[in-house]
Amino acid sequence: MNRSFLDKYSDRKSVIHRLDPRTKFLVTVVFILMVVIMPTATWYGFAFYLAVITGMVLLSRVPLLYVLKRSLLILPFIGITAISVPFVKQGEVMGSVSIGLWEISVTRTGLEIFASVLAKAWLSALSLILLTATTRVVDLLKGLEQLRVPRVLIMIISFMYRYIFVLTDDMMRMKQARDSRNFGGRRMWQIKTIGNMIGTLFVRSYERGERVYSAMLARGYDGSTKILCKLSFSAMDFAFGIILGTILLLSGIWVNIVR
Repeated sequence: MNRSFLDKYSDRKSVIHRLDPRTKFLVTVVFILMVVIMPTATWYGFAFYLAVITGMVLLSRVPLLYVLKRSLLILPFIGITAISVPFVKQGEVMGSVSIGLWEISVTRTGLEIFASVLAKAWLSALSLILLTATTRVVDLLKGLEQLRVPRVLIMIISFMYRYIFVLTDDMMRMKQARDSRNFGGRRMWQIKTIGNMIGTLFVRSYERGERVYSAMLARGYDGSTKILCKLSFSAMDFAFGIILGTILLLSGIWVNIVR
């Protein structure tokens, strides 16, 4: 499995890449917060934030198509969770269909809320993809640690990133072994085989976790993230964080007041 599917372009040279991970993380949090509090159906506000994040992507020299393709992966999951909103929200009826004794109506308010949820989720995903694409994971974790993010959360993210590849490789080997034995038969037999694979993978993961943790304790692991370069704020970090953060905050306040 590809070991750099998150920070694939983190070694590029750009203004965004040179920023301190803490600066990028805090600006991303402000961006997501402003997007989330945006009133429903404020399309000019969504267009503004889309322009901002597009400008940041172009400035970072990360391929725009790469960011776009990864961000679209989130939309089906959000769509599934919010698909019922157009049918249950009260408001002006845009259309209706009869199914037996039931009549299902689609309202304008429900459609606006549904589209707004998709827009907010997509813009948030764009900002997070840009953050991870321009920052090495270990540097980002160190920045989170210095921002006093709970250490247990950082440890969970760190181990998840390190060992998701190991678990995926284990799963692929098990699948290859299954297919080489002419996997088939009745549906119940297939379900039983897949269930056994999941159980075996869980047991292996648990046992590996115990061994790895014991080995790390034996080598003096104290839960902190180690990196070769020390993080430090520069004048560029202060300027970038203050300017962009102020623009985002003022735009969010202005949109909510005008609305």
